Amino acid sequence: MLAVPKKELSVFDSTCIIVGIIIGAGIYETAPTVAGSVNRWWAVLAIWLVGGFLSLAGALCYAELATAYPQEGGDYVYLSHAYGRWAGFLFGWLQLTIVRPGDIALMAFIFARYAQQLFGPATQTAGPHSLHANLVYATGAVVILTLINILGVREGKWTQNLLTAVKVLGLMAILVAALATPHQSVDSPNVAALGSTPLSLAMILILFTFGGWNEVAYVAAEVKEPSRNILRALVFGMVGVILLYLIANSAFLYALGHGGMVSSKAVATDTIRAAFPEYGGRIIAAIICISTLGAINGLVFTGARISYAVGIDHWAFRVLGRWSSQRGTPIWALAVQGVIAVALIVALRSFLDTILYTAAAVYSFYMATCLSVIVLRFKQPHIKRPYRLTGYPVTVIIFCAVCAFLICSAVSYALHNKPISLIVSSSIFLTGVLVYWLTGKRGSKSKRAI
Repeated sequence: MLAVPKKELSVFDSTCIIVGIIIGAGIYETAPTVAGSVNRWWAVLAIWLVGGFLSLAGALCYAELATAYPQEGGDYVYLSHAYGRWAGFLFGWLQLTIVRPGDIALMAFIFARYAQQLFGPATQTAGPHSLHANLVYATGAVVILTLINILGVREGKWTQNLLTAVKVLGLMAILVAALATPHQSVDSPNVAALGSTPLSLAMILILFTFGGWNEVAYVAAEVKEPSRNILRALVFGMVGVILLYLIANSAFLYALGHGGMVSSKAVATDTIRAAFPEYGGRIIAAIICISTLGAINGLVFTGARISYAVGIDHWAFRVLGRWSSQRGTPIWALAVQGVIAVALIVALRSFLDTILYTAAAVYSFYMATCLSVIVLRFKQPHIKRPYRLTGYPVTVIIFCAVCAFLICSAVSYALHNKPISLIVSSSIFLTGVLVYWLTGKRGSKSKRAI
């Protein structure tokens, strides 16, 4: 008998997946640049709040889809239902080959950078030794977390819950440290850097930092009482992250002032050092290491479910569609994803380059998936929808407009700065089209109605 996913994820587990993936290292990397896009301290908090509500609009679109189609695979399932098997396949193809392993590798490199600061000065020096240590830390994080998830869904979710709890405590610790420092004036109107960052770039960075709210859709088949708990997890997770990001930015502003926050090269480190000059660097390095490990684990956990869904429906990838009845996990999907991520670690080096490499594809699928809310209401009106999107169709239109803006901005920036990223990503996309044309006609081995 074919093994299938079991419903083992509670509201708390699902919320931890969302929060754990969203809060990686993005808030520490992007906060100073975003703060430089506005001229008043209160506008820093306002723009983060706007970004949070825009992300919440997208999350609510996914809530309707995930509760109506509570299957493994998320976007893969919705796109297949709305536009055809080709759309789902291309989404799964890009996720398997570049987007998900690329995201995992990105977080792994950030972990490695801060792990070197945490575990001794010898590894912080530039040169071959530092590069070797960087690869060891990054590869080790991916391999160990992949193996934990292969062991079983309970091990994967407990690891995620623990890392998420610790990273939330870490953000609260930054706030406490900020309150322990002499208060700085938040208004810094004479700093030249204020207002120098384009607002469009700031919004790209904010929405990237909020990215990950859709991850619970990939494990919908494992959520207990999905008709209620998926919506709850999405709302609880998003509201929690919005509050945590506002707290983090408030702490940075309180400890450093607006101008100090903008000019800081390591805003969280500077905030902690203001209270703990001797140990501040290592404290924040530990917090960020734990934060990135939580993001990596969440990406590993959910990403394999996309490949598993592709393996069920497409014979050429059938090995990925095997679910272990003993472990309760898609072992082959996890293993292949881990191998590709480790391979990309050897090639990827830049935080910004990786974002640009994946941004256009990611937001294209975001937009297509949210539009499928409208498409499926007309195409499959008989499907029971436990949650119907609040503000429909305005919510869909607003979020899709944001996605279109981000796609245009990412493509424009890449054309002027990193055209090779567009060439490579376009080549991978066209390869996926060719693979589907060669294999798609063989039909589906799945009994699902897609």
